[in-house]
Amino acid sequence: MFLLLYRFLLLNAFNRWLKYYCNSLIYFLLLTLVLNACNFNKANGNDPSPANSPKEEKSTFQLDDGLEIQLVASEPMIQDPVVSIFDEAGRLWVVEMRGFMNDVKGTGENLKTGRVSILEDTDGDGIMDKSHVYIDSLVMPRSLAIIKGGALLAENKSLWLTEDLDGDLVADRKTLLDSSYAKNGLPEHSDNGLWRNIDNWYYNAKSVFRYKLVNEKWIRDSTEFRGQWGISNDNEGRLIYNYNWSQIHGDLVPPNYLSRNKNHKPTVGIDYGYTLERRIYPIRATPAVNRGYIPGTLDSSGKLLEFTAACSPFYYREQTLPKDYYGNVFVCEPSGNLIKRNMVEKNGLLVSAHDPHPGKEFLASTDERFRPVYISTGPDGALYVTDMYRGLIQHGAYITPYLKGQTINRNLELPVHCGRIWRITPKGWKNKKFQSLETASSDELVNKLTNENGWIRDIAQRLIIQKNDLSIKESLQSLIFHSSNPWGRLQALWTLEGLHILDPDLLFKLIHDPVPVIKNASIRLLESLAQNDTLIRAKYSKELMTLDASAPETALQISLSIAVLNSPAKIIIAKSIITKFSGNSLIRDALMSSLQNDEYQLLIKLLESEDWKKNSPENEIFIELLASAIMKNGKPAEITYLFKWLGKNSPWNTTILNGIITSDISNPVKLQSAPGFILRNDLKLDPAKLAMLKNKFEWPGHRVDNSNKNPGSALSGTDLKSWSSGRQLFLSSCAGCHGNDGKGVPRFGPSLVASEWVIGDKKRLALLLLHGMEGPIMVNNKLYDAPEILPVMPSHSTLGDDDIADILTYIRNEWTNSAGPMERRTVGMTRVLTQGRVMPWTEKELNKFIADTIDPKLPSNTGNSVK
Repeated sequence: MFLLLYRFLLLNAFNRWLKYYCNSLIYFLLLTLVLNACNFNKANGNDPSPANSPKEEKSTFQLDDGLEIQLVASEPMIQDPVVSIFDEAGRLWVVEMRGFMNDVKGTGENLKTGRVSILEDTDGDGIMDKSHVYIDSLVMPRSLAIIKGGALLAENKSLWLTEDLDGDLVADRKTLLDSSYAKNGLPEHSDNGLWRNIDNWYYNAKSVFRYKLVNEKWIRDSTEFRGQWGISNDNEGRLIYNYNWSQIHGDLVPPNYLSRNKNHKPTVGIDYGYTLERRIYPIRATPAVNRGYIPGTLDSSGKLLEFTAACSPFYYREQTLPKDYYGNVFVCEPSGNLIKRNMVEKNGLLVSAHDPHPGKEFLASTDERFRPVYISTGPDGALYVTDMYRGLIQHGAYITPYLKGQTINRNLELPVHCGRIWRITPKGWKNKKFQSLETASSDELVNKLTNENGWIRDIAQRLIIQKNDLSIKESLQSLIFHSSNPWGRLQALWTLEGLHILDPDLLFKLIHDPVPVIKNASIRLLESLAQNDTLIRAKYSKELMTLDASAPETALQISLSIAVLNSPAKIIIAKSIITKFSGNSLIRDALMSSLQNDEYQLLIKLLESEDWKKNSPENEIFIELLASAIMKNGKPAEITYLFKWLGKNSPWNTTILNGIITSDISNPVKLQSAPGFILRNDLKLDPAKLAMLKNKFEWPGHRVDNSNKNPGSALSGTDLKSWSSGRQLFLSSCAGCHGNDGKGVPRFGPSLVASEWVIGDKKRLALLLLHGMEGPIMVNNKLYDAPEILPVMPSHSTLGDDDIADILTYIRNEWTNSAGPMERRTVGMTRVLTQGRVMPWTEKELNKFIADTIDPKLPSNTGNSVK
């Protein structure tokens, strides 16, 4: 006990001295030396970590009650597996990254040692007993998609088409499809996925590209950036992905909808965090994590506290596991030797997820070498886990001296080239031999579209499209009208799309379907037909104008689809929807995405409408978005119209002005004459705001000095871009509690104006947003407590470092605040330094943490001590 106390005191004092006087890199290096000198790993009671046989590893698993786990394949049949997926014949294709970290130096990474193997279960007992090497001599292969006659393969930063021309399960030809598939070759940060979605496109994580086979040619299209490692989709085709620090993110709208308007940056709908839960519950000590030296990363017994390597989120769409597992998302955490289960719930247009059994993981192991890196399902509807089985899971580019020491000292460097595939089923479940779909007829495949298991439906959809048998059009249409399975009906619709035989008459009937997913899919599919056919577009326009949009789901899809309509109809529909749903941030973003170059027309309609004579916080946000987009569009005539409203002493004065000032424009708008209200400062702006307004325009006798973009302000250059982006994020994420004007909303949140929490210590402010706060808080010598404010300010940890930095840059330099920018690096470092923190701060805790751990100059008692 005395030794532990001595180490704590020594490390705490040394920790404070280092952080105050040294930069971060020197701090990490010196702290690692101190931890090693103190024999920190033994103090935490870590036991040896021997390599186990598959049978021995199986005995280390803790699994949900009522389930069991069986071995499907292991070394030497497979080595260093990173992806495993089934084909239509029930064969298992395994991507083997055999060049990954053969030692702590990463020796041999660039050698052609990777391969793809195909495994077969010839006797139907569920265990793979036959193996073929489909293709070898690969450099760090990472993703695979099975297609007609072969597979797409992501390898060596490129995308390849591999073909088996003679049906012997060996690739005979390898053709380069895209040499720029991946920008980064590092395994943690290189494009991956090749996930076939319901819309017949192949999507990727850590990527802005998607791919599709059109008329026998592979095409590449840009799409939104998503995730880090692994990607899947739900029954509606909404993509799901994650980041190593945040376990589930996803799209709330179909791909490529919210990025169409260059004048607007969406704030919700893409990369939406499903859950704030980061806490994990390993069942063994996990000292060999990259930042295990940082206090709070491991608990007192050496177990990892939160996600550090979350990957491969998988949405379960099968019926084999018990009913409660359907629609769950499973997430791998290889650093913690576990898989977390999340139950997913729809909340209106939003989605949330939660751990159904906090304190116990779905699957965990006492074997430190259990490294789940991929989850999939197959013909039997069971859950399959790809286990890379190794001691070292961190790539060499990011290994800290601490982890290197742990790996070597605890003999985790070897062995390599192991690997296992595990199957999870209900206890007592009996495997049924799979009837191959490889030779199934078109009619048989159509019937499979109504199967209760998502994997079967997906395979059937792909095979029907590959056959290109147009004679089954009537069968597909009959299924759509008569099946009781909504997901089968939905996939039949997208099968018609993949065959390019969509019938507009069918879709016009279906936009009145009582099943929301069918109605909305029909609206979406009609959109592409209307874009290229004036007669269809005219009918489509009339239908959308009369369609009942009272349901938020329908209003959202209409908002996304009206982009193809002519301006008059588009404006009428948009005005009707935003008047009803102005408080819905997702619908606001959807409408803005459809309104490029038509923002001015809608703004006129709203400002002249009786429904918009009085402002509200929700209406203010949308008017500001429109004004900002009009500024970015840069048409002097439209902007001059905005000036007239500013001169009318309109209730929208402040809102329109905010839209103008916060617009992120590259070049000032050129006006023919000087705007009098600016010269006279009719709106009585403070000098900094007036300077920002002037720098948005040029007129005869006034030129903007690009060397000083914003005189009188603490911001310039890229900081101003961050400030502008922060305003939009603030409106969607923070204004509900703190008000559009930052003055606070009664019963929700305190004022941010001149708040010492906002303009004070940057790290403290970043931590406040990252983790949230509960209980009373002192702001400007006034104590706020429930019910005057909410009892808990929620965490915003699912936001990326850039977004958090933008929000904080904005609030630190608005409403008379002038505290300078918040750097992305500051947010990122504070996030790292507080790994393991999963509860909101109290005022006392946060101030003490800042004073003791980050900045010794700060007192640690009350919230109003930082000036």
